[in-house]
Amino acid sequence: MSMPKYVLKRILLMILTFGVVATMCFVLIKLLPLPAIKSMGKDANLIIKKREAMGYNKPLMVQYFRYWKHVFQGDLGLGEQMYEAQSVLSIVAQKLPYTIVVNLYSILIAIPIGLAFGIYAALRKNKWQDYVISTAVMVVYSVPSYVYAFLVQFFLCYKTGWFSLTVASKAEADFISWTMFKSMLPAIISLGFGTIAGLTRFTRAELAEVLTGDYLLLARTKGLTKSQAITRHALRNAMVPILPMILSEFIGILGGSLIIENIFAIPGIGKLYITAINVRDYNFFMALTFFYTLIDLVAGLVIDLSYGFIDPRIKMGAK
Repeated sequence: MSMPKYVLKRILLMILTFGVVATMCFVLIKLLPLPAIKSMGKDANLIIKKREAMGYNKPLMVQYFRYWKHVFQGDLGLGEQMYEAQSVLSIVAQKLPYTIVVNLYSILIAIPIGLAFGIYAALRKNKWQDYVISTAVMVVYSVPSYVYAFLVQFFLCYKTGWFSLTVASKAEADFISWTMFKSMLPAIISLGFGTIAGLTRFTRAELAEVLTGDYLLLARTKGLTKSQAITRHALRNAMVPILPMILSEFIGILGGSLIIENIFAIPGIGKLYITAINVRDYNFFMALTFFYTLIDLVAGLVIDLSYGFIDPRIKMGAK
């Protein structure tokens, strides 16, 4: 199968998967009852009229096709339980930069540290340095990111006072600025622990396996020094599975920031997503489900294609 046919097939499967996930989420969220009008503390008649205007009293299939009609027109609806009567798309666009920035900072810091530890452990395989790093990685990888968040908050924010407990707003600082970076640093550190541990473990395993290959011994017999053989051959071959793994780590950290954003009060889409679930705001829930589903699906496609670009010998879609 040629590369264009393989990509087209994957895109079609991606669209099909997205449609199935979106349909399931739509049906499941609609099966949940809306918040009781009495608990909302507003005029009952106004709320009833608004829900009728939004089509919430119509049959489920009518609501489903009506929703997709608006989606294809670029309208993801208005907020009801939160950001009342405001465009869901505009609110998500306002919140998205916070999530992207905190995740980018985290992954950019974690990648070199994780690769460095993994390479060092592989080069010192079965020595005390390797045992220390492997044990530390096992412990760090086993602990959820929110545990580190609480520890970082307690020691770096509360005890020492080095950092603020809250993230700077857009009005206080630009997204790419020292003020914003410093305010996000506790969240970045909390997210980075797991990523560093994952990269270290994977890099160590892949490079240690490559270092035992016969072609590396052949390279040495041809006159290359140990360092030349490692840099020219071992590291290059080990990077074939490591680079796609870095992409998957970014996707994983993006999902993990759902909890971290709530702990550090980051006004990103992770916090918005959890709030939408708690208050049962249909339109916000569906819009953010679309976002996270698309991120996962597109990332899977990019990761698969990256193997072919990193190593042209790999034929995508070959039988």
